[in-house]
Amino acid sequence: MTELAYEPMEHDEKLAWMLETHGWGIEPVPPSNQAELRAGYSYTFGLEALVGHAEIVIFGLAPVAARGLLDLIVNHLRMGGQLPVAQVFNGLLDNEQACALLEIDTQSESSYFPTLSKIYGEQPWRVYQFVWPDRSGAFPWDSNWPEELRYAQPLIGTW
Repeated sequence: MTELAYEPMEHDEKLAWMLETHGWGIEPVPPSNQAELRAGYSYTFGLEALVGHAEIVIFGLAPVAARGLLDLIVNHLRMGGQLPVAQVFNGLLDNEQACALLEIDTQSESSYFPTLSKIYGEQPWRVYQFVWPDRSGAFPWDSNWPEELRYAQPLIGTW
């Protein structure tokens, strides 16, 4: 039996492969160390060219969970669907669970998205933060948002 050989790709090769294969990709970022305290997150690249939509970032979900959610969003956009920005909306998530997209000031928050500079070069780029509710339906801007989730889902977008 022949053993499968795995040759890891360089980062730039991986980005190019995702764009070539799927038209878009996801960049997972692990949580920071204790000193910096930044939650893990995942963000898209290539959505502007693919569907004319801003890139999307999701905080606090494992990369595989973020991938599933982002696949759902991208498929919705590919089918001509629209997503409102800066308002809570239903219909995307199961059980009519609410969610929101918030616009991010990419000038002040660009350090979160180093891959986008590689993808877009000198062209301007946009990013929206996908915000998910807790089990009770509360959002990070609500007074009843659990303290233990403040680290998991920071708000860098504008509400």
